Amino acid sequence: MAHFAKVEEGVVTQVIVADSQQWCEANLGGTWVQTSYNTHGGVNSREGGEALRKNYAGIGYEYDGIGFYAPQPYPSWIKDEETYLWEAPVAYPTDDKRYTWDEETTSWVEVPTE
Repeated sequence: MAHFAKVEEGVVTQVIVADSQQWCEANLGGTWVQTSYNTHGGVNSREGGEALRKNYAGIGYEYDGIGFYAPQPYPSWIKDEETYLWEAPVAYPTDDKRYTWDEETTSWVEVPTE
């Protein structure tokens, strides 16, 4: 058994476990593409496993014929063409504090601690 994503007009509308793509299309109709929950950022977490379509598909993800990617979180973020993950235009700070993205200033803003 494997995971398959139903893709309608480039957008994932459903993800199921099934025997094959052919079974999905014959019994459920539409276009189905195999996805793997072991794949993230173009890497398979299982040793020796094949990275399948950049990322595991989720409902609302887009599929461009190469890979799955989440909806763009902010207008300023850019999709990495290798990993299909969204990246902020400014790197996340590495000082062990918590931050949230501020699109208005295109910067990371520290989350106050209580």
